[in-house]
Amino acid sequence: ILLLIFMVAGIYFMKNLMLTIFSKLLLGIRSKTFLSLLFCASAAVLSAFLDALTVTAVLIGVMIGFYRIYHAVISGNDFRNQDHDFKDNSQIDTLKESELEDFKGFLRDLVMHGAVGTALGGVCTTVGEPQNLVIAGKAGWDFMEFFLQMAPITMPILFTGLVTCVLLEKFSVAGFGNKLPSNVREVFNDYSNYRNENITTNDKAVLLIESIVLIFLVLALAFSIAAVGLIGLTVMVLLTAFKGVTKEHDLGEAFHEALPFTALLAVFFAVVSVIYDQKLFDPVINYVLLQDPSVQPSLFYIANGFLSAVSDNVFVATIYIKQVALTIPAGTDQFNNLAIAINVGTNIPSIATPNGQAAFLFLLTSSLAPLINLSYLRMVYMALPYTIILSIVGYIAIYTLL
Repeated sequence: ILLLIFMVAGIYFMKNLMLTIFSKLLLGIRSKTFLSLLFCASAAVLSAFLDALTVTAVLIGVMIGFYRIYHAVISGNDFRNQDHDFKDNSQIDTLKESELEDFKGFLRDLVMHGAVGTALGGVCTTVGEPQNLVIAGKAGWDFMEFFLQMAPITMPILFTGLVTCVLLEKFSVAGFGNKLPSNVREVFNDYSNYRNENITTNDKAVLLIESIVLIFLVLALAFSIAAVGLIGLTVMVLLTAFKGVTKEHDLGEAFHEALPFTALLAVFFAVVSVIYDQKLFDPVINYVLLQDPSVQPSLFYIANGFLSAVSDNVFVATIYIKQVALTIPAGTDQFNNLAIAINVGTNIPSIATPNGQAAFLFLLTSSLAPLINLSYLRMVYMALPYTIILSIVGYIAIYTLL
């Protein structure tokens, strides 16, 4: 909860730097396929060293920034107007509506590739997903040992995920393949030129401060100097202090993005705690542990994957690894194999629905989702090719290597 409230708020005050970086990428890379691959790969790398929710918060902030700029222009306003209501479409003429829909599709593609990327990278390291820390703690693995133990399974999955990203764009499968309209590119080109020609010393100072704080954020998360939520609070304090943000209204806006998801998460955890209290997962766990040890990892992978897709992967992984630790001594080959299967099973098949991945659920409840027509069913549909291909690759890797 601290992560959601403070880290997302901290990222909000870094939006100038993020928008500048991603605007240059948008204008510099004309190939939609390569741009999608870059978003997916970047999200994967960042999630491996930071946190999937943090990376998702960055993606949401960037996409809202893009949408705000273009919406202001087609509504007849100046993109420099920060108070423009980008949720009001009443001033958009009919000719621009189809162009806006194309732009929404373009943003949808990028943010979904990025969201899947957070899962691809998040499964690889201890800091990628919250359950990874629990699994690493039970197994006694540090950052590097966790990575090396998982690598024979996670690296083929990562490679396959990136190839899948390219194929989805090339063949326009599952709603992907939307191109950036030329008129929209011109709008962002004008925006970039305006920024370059009218940048002030104050603007440069703001970008410098945000860059320094971004470096601090990366190092703080990579070395786990504190709880992620407290690091986010530090980021928010540093940015607001040095940028001179003192009005309550400006501070309050930063918390709007995470509050719906925080409320939903609190209710969701109350529900799954009832599931745990009623021991509804125990029959499945006990059944798998009674099977031959050679097939236990693949069975755990299937069971974890299914439950994580309909429930929450952090909760499922926590229950499973604790039950395994009570039955099999930590440090044995069998325990290590089951720990790997639980980690991969709760991270990869769970991309099937927003229920399983916190990053997906955060995206669904964000203010960006309704702007780009990203509903629950559309998320499931767009994630389906990734789910099928990556789940199969994960199963084959676990079945053959463990």
